[in-house]
Amino acid sequence: MAESDAPISSRVEHAGTLLLVDDEANILSSLRRLLRPDGYRILTAGGGQEGLEVLAREPIDVIVSDQRMPGMTGTEFLRLACQRCPDTIRIVLSGYTELESVTKAINEGSVYRFLTKPWDDELLRKHIAEAMHNKRMSDENRRLQQELGEANQRLSGLLEERQQRVVMGEASLNFAHELMASLPLAVVGIDNEGLIVLANDQAQRLFANALVGMPADLVLPPSLQSMVSADIDALPHEVLLGAGRLQVSCCSVGHADHPRGRLFVFIGQAAAEVT
Repeated sequence: MAESDAPISSRVEHAGTLLLVDDEANILSSLRRLLRPDGYRILTAGGGQEGLEVLAREPIDVIVSDQRMPGMTGTEFLRLACQRCPDTIRIVLSGYTELESVTKAINEGSVYRFLTKPWDDELLRKHIAEAMHNKRMSDENRRLQQELGEANQRLSGLLEERQQRVVMGEASLNFAHELMASLPLAVVGIDNEGLIVLANDQAQRLFANALVGMPADLVLPPSLQSMVSADIDALPHEVLLGAGRLQVSCCSVGHADHPRGRLFVFIGQAAAEVT
């Protein structure tokens, strides 16, 4: 049965969770006494199978396992632990220097360090502290990578949404241009500088000229000149253009505190084009 040195109420504040695996109870007791002052939450298991059961129900940061145990060697246990919980850091602690099996385990990535019994207390504490530090750094890197991935997903979503808005805006703008061009009314837009910036097909035919970019005072008849700079809307009234008369409406474009210009709408047909 696995044991823990940290009460449940304090487990969120410990320096990391350490799993000690050894078939000798006195070794587990010695290690717990040695490592308890370092603030770890310490769990123990009496063999490899019991250690795997602990891993299945507990989040573990660092594992320290004996090598020679009945039923399952330490390197075999740590290899399975690596497969099931690859983020754990794994240490072999053994009095038997089985170089071939330990080297294989290290090469396979299942063992972080190999330490021998009897151990040097301060050296063992140092290695475990380094392992805990590396685990925290690894966890932080994974957290940051996850946050970065989530941020990239949000950014991709925003860019896609913006692109959709741009496409819709372009489609709406193209439709507005086509609509303006096909209106059976002559429409002329004039900016705050008095230049014509908009003229649909009917306006081009009405004035028989390429209007965009021209000063309005060179195009519009004198009776409309005062309406170009006025800041009030003008109700439809009749004007003489060429040999015919048309109804003209005029309104401001933009907000009162940020005017963009004036819009003229000519209703009807002139008897002759303006020349």
